[in-house]
Amino acid sequence: MSEGIVLEEVPDVQAQFQVSTPAMMVIFGASGDLANRKLIPAIYRLSQQRLLPPNFVVLGYARSPLNDEELRLRARNSLLANPEVDFQSADWEAFAPRLYYMSGEYDDAEGFNRLRERIVDLEDQWNIGGNRLFYLSTPPSVYEPVITCLGSAGLVAPVDNHCWTRVVIEKPFGSDLHSAHKLNDHVLSVFDEEQVYRIDHYLGKETVQNVLVFRFANGIFEPIWNRNYVDNVQITVAESIGVEGRGGYYEKSGALRDMMQNHLMQLVSLTAMEPPIAFDAKAVRDQKVNLLQAIRPLRPEEVPNYVVRAQYGAGTADTRPVPAYLDENGVASNSTTETYVAWRLEIDNWRWQGVPFYLRTGKALPRKASEISVTFRRAPHLLFDSADGFDGATRPPEEINQPSTLGMIQNGDSLSRNVLTMRIQPDEGITLKTLAKRPGPSVNLTPVNLEFTYGHSFGEPPDAYQRLLLDVVLGDSTLFTRRDEVELAWQRITQVLDGWQMQEELGANGSAPFRLPHYPAGTWGPAEANALLEREGQHWVIE
Repeated sequence: MSEGIVLEEVPDVQAQFQVSTPAMMVIFGASGDLANRKLIPAIYRLSQQRLLPPNFVVLGYARSPLNDEELRLRARNSLLANPEVDFQSADWEAFAPRLYYMSGEYDDAEGFNRLRERIVDLEDQWNIGGNRLFYLSTPPSVYEPVITCLGSAGLVAPVDNHCWTRVVIEKPFGSDLHSAHKLNDHVLSVFDEEQVYRIDHYLGKETVQNVLVFRFANGIFEPIWNRNYVDNVQITVAESIGVEGRGGYYEKSGALRDMMQNHLMQLVSLTAMEPPIAFDAKAVRDQKVNLLQAIRPLRPEEVPNYVVRAQYGAGTADTRPVPAYLDENGVASNSTTETYVAWRLEIDNWRWQGVPFYLRTGKALPRKASEISVTFRRAPHLLFDSADGFDGATRPPEEINQPSTLGMIQNGDSLSRNVLTMRIQPDEGITLKTLAKRPGPSVNLTPVNLEFTYGHSFGEPPDAYQRLLLDVVLGDSTLFTRRDEVELAWQRITQVLDGWQMQEELGANGSAPFRLPHYPAGTWGPAEANALLEREGQHWVIE
């Protein structure tokens, strides 16, 4: 049973985001996948929506020997192939002349001198002034040389007091606490912190931003958003695909670094942070940092008790056959790189003391899903414990032992719990599971969902990169991570990595080599992840 939510008509506020100043955007790695699939389409859509001025110009820089026309042809083809783009010939004819390209190495001082000359020429040609945005859409290994060369070429300091220079750095920002700290030191030796935008595209998703709005703009939820009313919080970020030929890359990262350090830690901080005093960059990021500081640190010997890791074996995920991870190209036969992580995380502060946060992420799971589920405590005295049908005994035969729409096990305990689920993707929306009496002479309780979907109320949400790129141009860093935030997240992740290293070293000294648990592709993970919750009488909401 579902109740749709009807919204009143609201005025179009898009005009308030109109960018009044022109700018030059330089994309390093412009011939790569991210630039063609995400960045250029996002800029094109912003241009279509008149959120960028006519003299917003893009200059691509990469090693590939292309010219302006070849870049434009690539861009046009990527726009035509993108189902999310409403390609219009007139819009393209206005947009294409603003795309330029030059080739060069990422550590070549002479190449960056030529880049400076090209930037100055285009700024004069388009009457841009001196607003400059540098986007590092490159492998992390060249972040430092690019930053160094930008500084050496004199491209970092603003042209005058009326202009700005900003740099956007993609994830992964480091591979552990030491490397993240080192990269931060290097970046901030050239740029000021206010110029640096560390991007995590998850924060650009409308559904992620609405976590804060949902919590703090609605008076009915914040009073119960604490340990007195919440039983547990579960955050799942699941992918149905395997590594799909990227085994060599994935061997260097794994699920913990690839997803847990950024996406899931961000979702934890937004779900659990205290209310900021204002909705601005400093206030919001201060509270996120406070929350990350409150996450209970783990000693190496504690890690196996709180964190489960595993690899997928052969199977079928989302109707597609998936080979075992150890059989993927580029993966070592004795690899201990995890494709799945489940973490029982605790937050030591007044609001969340004693409430477990169960996080999990993995590849080759049954379906793609990103969800936050808040399970509330049972009513202190449930009047209907002994009512007919409460445990499913008098439910229709076809429903007995079947999961509900939220995947809850149908027993008295779970049936009586309210669950609030915020779906980040797909089918973006919010569902609140409540209880109702089934029509009939007996008191037969059944779960019903109060549901809000973005597609029904607002249409499809825009791509995350649209919002984030516009925020960079506007100088709003609210949805970007600060240095202390990045390093705190890495500190907690590195503690888990240290525990795993100790576990592997102990295994190497034993009689049998260390091996990770396995789960068949197309399942929700290993039995050990279920046991992580079952020992406390819990279970995964999505299963």
